[in-house]
Order: sequence, then structure tokens, then C-alpha cells
Amino acid sequence: MSAWIPSIEGALGTRAQAIVDAIGADIGAGRLQAGDRLPPQRDLAEALGLSPNTVMRAYSEATRRGYVVGEVGRGTYVRPADAVPQGNPVALARRLDGPVDLSRGLPFVGAAGDALSATLTEIVRSGDLSALLDHGETWGRHADAGALLLRGLGQAAEAESIVLVNGAQQGISATLLALLRPGDTLLTEQLTYAPLKALAAHLGVRIHALAMDDEGILPDSLEAACRSAAPKLLYCTPTLQTPTTATMSEGRRERIARIAAAHDLVIVEDDVFGCLPESRPLPLAAFAPEHTVLITSVSKSMAPGLRVGYVHAPDRLLPAISAAVAVSSWMSPPLMAEIASRWIEDGTAARLNEAQRSHAARRQDMARELLSGHVHHAQRQGPHVWLVLPEYWTARAFATAAERSGVLVNPAEAFATVTAVPAAVRLCLSHESSDERVRQGLTIVAALLDAPADDHTLTI
Repeated sequence: MSAWIPSIEGALGTRAQAIVDAIGADIGAGRLQAGDRLPPQRDLAEALGLSPNTVMRAYSEATRRGYVVGEVGRGTYVRPADAVPQGNPVALARRLDGPVDLSRGLPFVGAAGDALSATLTEIVRSGDLSALLDHGETWGRHADAGALLLRGLGQAAEAESIVLVNGAQQGISATLLALLRPGDTLLTEQLTYAPLKALAAHLGVRIHALAMDDEGILPDSLEAACRSAAPKLLYCTPTLQTPTTATMSEGRRERIARIAAAHDLVIVEDDVFGCLPESRPLPLAAFAPEHTVLITSVSKSMAPGLRVGYVHAPDRLLPAISAAVAVSSWMSPPLMAEIASRWIEDGTAARLNEAQRSHAARRQDMARELLSGHVHHAQRQGPHVWLVLPEYWTARAFATAAERSGVLVNPAEAFATVTAVPAAVRLCLSHESSDERVRQGLTIVAALLDAPADDHTLTI
């Protein structure tokens, strides 16, 4: 084969991660075959305009994942297909060494393990466990628990309007699959949840970006798009928006809801962070109940590994969404749903959620201290920071410089649905296990911001 050069422009995460992901994707697609030799590290670094160390880290990680094997004196080769693991099961691992990872939004686990131990003991003592291995024998009760959770967010909800999913991301995927067709137009923020772009590409739908301010979507931009683009759906995150941390005011939500109703536009409201703020406006769904699909989950508020989510939708949309969930996974595992339901009912969910708030507030205080003097947007009980860079930095250059200094961050390109990308990066404060490592990472970020402009290479 000719020399392999991956396409990593616009990829999520660091350049090293993008190279590793490209290797895995190209193996899966057949563009890289067993026995193919990858370019020497220096050659690939030169072709991509990166440092050799970045490519070295990428090859090392690809080797660890089992994609490739290095042979001393001969180079790096693709392993046989049957030896390559599918997917990346360790992508979200919390490491205790290596670069400080401020690029991933994984919540902390906290006391959820102790709660799980007690709950599993109660489940065992409750008697017959066969229902937890069957197809939805207790499904109505789990939908009741989901409705209870949503009512705590201010949404009038009944079990009959809820579909259980394996986390909010499956809820989003299933909703888009159910309600969009190839060629349709999907509206979203100029900066949005990064996987949404990949979902849109897989479904063959067009993304139309909406202008934003510090509250999120501008109503005038939404009105103009509804008149000119014939959109089918609007996807947005009104509370603790990813990546900007913006939260829409109640007045803004009312205006967005009125516009959607006037144009018969369906809103897909991602409320995955909705449980975190102690005080927040009502969901968009409360203002446009017949035009809004409200999606949330327990992973951000209770424990990241508890993959239980809830989709609340109008009656006219429920059958299609339910069918899309069945096509993709049939159902949520009853044991997971049972744990989430018990926690919602007995108050454990509220206690774990409060612990997430306290954890976020402590780390946000740290960020405010260490980033003092630099423009950044955050909410005290939110998990991430949107850092606006000095004019001599681009987002890509800063992310690369941070990686070279031992910190992983997400550049604005990862979230952008427009070509004019702001000079900003997202810093996730919840993924790292120790406060000490977060402080170390933020200290490095602050040092990069404080360094004189002529100390930086601006064309990375």
C-alpha cells in the first residue's frame, strides 16, 4: 500500500488520540490490512505537522490496544485482524500517572460503590431474582422512577410517556434515528456535544448551526433557520451546555419554545446535566410539551457506570422512539434499571447527586483560583470550564502545547459546527481521581496562558 496518512482534522481529543482512533477505524474499514507497515514516527510527524513525541505516544497507545505491533529495527505493523480488539474499552480509564486528563467529562464515582453494595444485598434478600433476568417484568415501576426523577427537574411526567434507554447518548441516538431521514436538516448550537456531529454524519443528515450568546441559542437565529432551512429537529443542551457551560434563562426558554411550536419543530432537549445545579429554570419541555423530547440519565448525577437513561416524549413520537430503542438494544438491562429505581425511590440518588455537586464546587473553586485573570466561563456546580484563550493562541495550538506539557484538553474544533472556530478550550474537572492532579493540570494550563506570546509556536 502507499504510505498511510490519517485524516485527523476536526477529530475529538488530542492529536495522539486522533491518530490512535484513525488507526483503529482504518483497520475496521479495511484501509489498513494485517501486516501493513505504518510510516516511521518522524515521517508521520512531519506529514501531519506534529511533534515526533506525539506520534510516539500514539503508536505506543495503539500497541497497547492491540492494533499494531512494533518490531525493533523493522518498524510498526498492523496485527492480524483476529488479534485486534474491537472498540476501545479503556478509553475512559482513570490513570494515576501520565498526562493529566482534562479532556473527558466522566463524573467521579464517590460513595456510589458503598451504595451499590448495600443495594445489591437488599436485592438478594428480596427473593426471586428471575425478573431481573427477564424481558421487562418490572418495567412499569422503572418508568415510574424515571417520571419521579423528571418531576424533580420540574417536568410534569408520567410513566406512560417514558422510554428507558442505556444512558442519554443512546436516547439521543434513538431519537435521531426515529425522527430523521437522510437529507433532513438538524439544528444545533454553533458549539455542541461532539458525538452529535458523528451521529449526524452516520444518519446522513445536515447540521445547520445556530448563533449563540452567553445564554445559548439566539432566538432570532432559530427563527431565521426555521424559515430558511426547513429543519426537522433542534438538538440543544439548555442547562450547563457542552462545551460553553451556558444555561438558558427561563425567558429565553419560553422564546425558543414558542418559535418551535409555531414552526412545528421538534426539540431534542439534552438535560443530562440538569440534576447538578441546585437552582435552574424549568426544562424546555415544560414550555413546549407537545414539541419536546426530553432526555436525561443518572450517569452525571449518581455514578458514571450506571448506564440508565430516560426519554420523555409526546404521545405522537413515543412509538417511533420506542421502536428505535428496540432496534439498537432491545431494552435496558433490568438489573441496572432496578438499581437506579431503588436509588431514586429511597433517596440514595439525591445523596449521590449532592456529592457530585460538592465535588464539582470544590474543583471549580480550584479552577477559579488558578485561572484568575484569564477569561473563563463556568458554573460552580458544573463539571467543566470553557477557557477563552489570549489572541495569540489558536485552540488547536493551545491543545497541542498543553499536551506537550502533560495536560490533555479539548480544543473548540471538537465541538464546532461552523468553520469560524473560537480560540477556546474545554477543561473537564471531574475525570481525574485526585484533586492534586487536577491542580497540577490547571497550574500547567495557567503557566501556558501567562507565558509571553513570543514563547509559543502559533502555527501548530
